[in-house]
Amino acid sequence: MNVRRLIPTTAVAGAVALGLMAVSACSTSDAAEGGSDGKLKVVASFYPMQYLAEQIGGANVSVTTLTKPGVEPHDLELKPRQTAELNDSGLILYLKGIQPAVDDAIAESGVKHKIDAATLTKLENHGTEVGHDHGHEESGHEEAGHADEHGHEGESEAGADPHIWLDPVKYAEVAKGVGKALGKADPDHAADYEKNTDALVAKLNDLNTDFEQGLKNSATKTFITTHSAFGYLAERYGLDQEGIAGLDPESEPSPARIKELQTIAKEEKVTTVFFETLASDKTAKTLAEDTGLRTDVLDPLEGITDASRGDDYLQVMRSNLTALQKALGAK
Repeated sequence: MNVRRLIPTTAVAGAVALGLMAVSACSTSDAAEGGSDGKLKVVASFYPMQYLAEQIGGANVSVTTLTKPGVEPHDLELKPRQTAELNDSGLILYLKGIQPAVDDAIAESGVKHKIDAATLTKLENHGTEVGHDHGHEESGHEEAGHADEHGHEGESEAGADPHIWLDPVKYAEVAKGVGKALGKADPDHAADYEKNTDALVAKLNDLNTDFEQGLKNSATKTFITTHSAFGYLAERYGLDQEGIAGLDPESEPSPARIKELQTIAKEEKVTTVFFETLASDKTAKTLAEDTGLRTDVLDPLEGITDASRGDDYLQVMRSNLTALQKALGAK
């Protein structure tokens, strides 16, 4: 999660202005009715949101994503065309706090249906002591339509861990909220969205069961990863995540932290240092060499590429389960 190469505020404002000019002739109500094919036009901010929109929307939606495969989501800088795409949509699905440039553009857009996934479940703090800062100061404004059945605020909590999609239970909660939001934006197909939501939630419940059973008995409960994205997953299944560099995988760990991890690895019988596909594996390999450990991939699922161990969310999550079982000595 690279938080250092963020788009300047002035650049965001310029892109937003250009985007708004490009769609000045397009009304929000017309966009909400759908495109020329009659489908609801949905813009998703990055892969976990795209997957929900596609699975729940099915044949009734046309989904585009702002973050193309292989692009680190936090590095995304919106082009005028993408801003125009946002404003021409019938529904925007995003996760506030992950992509500041996207958050700013959405705040300026006139789209009626803006769904912040962070409002659809409860956020928690994981790893904030090692510098969880997306470089985006919360302004306290609420987006339209962000009030939810849980009574959560329209804003993500400052410093809260946004990686809710890596917990199948929380992801299922978000899926239910997305299904309802699609039904409100496109009432004619509300029954289809409800049916698709139920089907996806059932698959996520099965995934949760697989993780529960697959990680129940293991030689150790501790795993080391460059990217502290797995706090929700660890908490859900009784594991201990030890991040090398916190929630920013490209920040440099201190010598004291490296020494601490070496001690933890020895005491907790850690076998593996995990890295991810969209960030450098240099730190993980260096630590592994210094401590005599293996390296492997634990994918935070911020995007699907040819290097991903699976073609979609469910497949990659099950690959993550296999990697964790091997690393933890699960029986």
